[in-house]
Amino acid sequence: MRIYFGVCGIGFGHAGRCIPIANKLRDMGAEILFSTYEDAVEYVRGEGYQVVESPSMRAMTKTDGTIDFRQTLVKPGPFLAAFIFMRQVESEIKFMRAFKPDVVISDSRASTMLAAKALNIPSLCIVNQFQIIIPRKKRLLRLAKIVDTGELAIIGKIWISGAFPLMIPDFPPPYTISSGNLKMPMAYYKHVNFVGPILPVYPNELPSKEDLRESLGLDVDKPLIFVPISGPLRERTYIIEVLKRIFMNFPSDYQIIMSTGSPGNPIEVAKYKRHFTVYNWIPSRFEYLKASDLVISRAGHGTLAQSIYYGKPMILIPTPSHTEQANNARRVKEMGIAEVIEQSDVSMETLLKMVKRILSDNSYRIKVEEIQRKVMEVNGLKAIVNAVLSIAGRIHSADKFT
Repeated sequence: MRIYFGVCGIGFGHAGRCIPIANKLRDMGAEILFSTYEDAVEYVRGEGYQVVESPSMRAMTKTDGTIDFRQTLVKPGPFLAAFIFMRQVESEIKFMRAFKPDVVISDSRASTMLAAKALNIPSLCIVNQFQIIIPRKKRLLRLAKIVDTGELAIIGKIWISGAFPLMIPDFPPPYTISSGNLKMPMAYYKHVNFVGPILPVYPNELPSKEDLRESLGLDVDKPLIFVPISGPLRERTYIIEVLKRIFMNFPSDYQIIMSTGSPGNPIEVAKYKRHFTVYNWIPSRFEYLKASDLVISRAGHGTLAQSIYYGKPMILIPTPSHTEQANNARRVKEMGIAEVIEQSDVSMETLLKMVKRILSDNSYRIKVEEIQRKVMEVNGLKAIVNAVLSIAGRIHSADKFT
């Protein structure tokens, strides 16, 4: 069985949720090839997989990580963007012809879906954002209206063109995180399957919170704040430096573990005043997640889904002008399990006040643990692996992932 993954390469979220799928399929004897670009290339190689690199396309950002839609319109611009997209499709067709996969898996890559369709290879699509969402600012309102009508019709049909229902790695309603990013015609919902988050490690597979703290050398009595900052380098650099300066001067009543999300760098440790530790990358991040009392992060879908699955309240700092993250953050705040701080408002005073509020008010913890209990049965990893086996004609009792 040969499986081809076409993965969005912006940041590590898309690749990060495809790696557990690839690992499980590889354990079952499958040959795996990844196609991606930008940030994800070295990350996937570091996980031991062959990678072919396709042409890349990304949004432009300002120095503080803000998504710059005006510059994105100029560079690459609509005509160059269309040209790059067609080059992506051509590359995917070339890679697939050489690899001859039995099943193609696309994670948020329309070019991969089109190439698979052109070659008549059965495909499966994973996506948690149905279309590009442009902020409703006055200078972008016309573009937003065009995208809402044209792109929804075109991209939406591509997403649902696979051999299996569209796989959304999110919790079923009413606990869907990305509901604000899944605007689609009612007729499309019959092609949609909310399969749950795709995690490499689930909470019941780890020791208790107390045992983890002991094994990780953490103080059992002090609140633990876990700060996993992820996303493209240009979006996370500014907020990392802001948070470092703040946490260096945080009260020693708290212990803080930060990951700067740089898997290509050595796993270095920097300790500040004994209570604050910074890692470039934490391979055992789920151990720290389970051991923690509170998560502070951007508002990427993967981090939010993991935090809910592990029953952790959150403080979220969405990337400015990043509409997907803004919608995610708004949704989990509505659930009563998180608070949101705009990047421009982040300071020692605002952050410490919010930390004290969440850790002293048990309603956040009670609510997220209640949701955790209700969603523990959904398992995106099992659902997608079994869908791939079904498409490949391998879904026998001995093959099924249980």
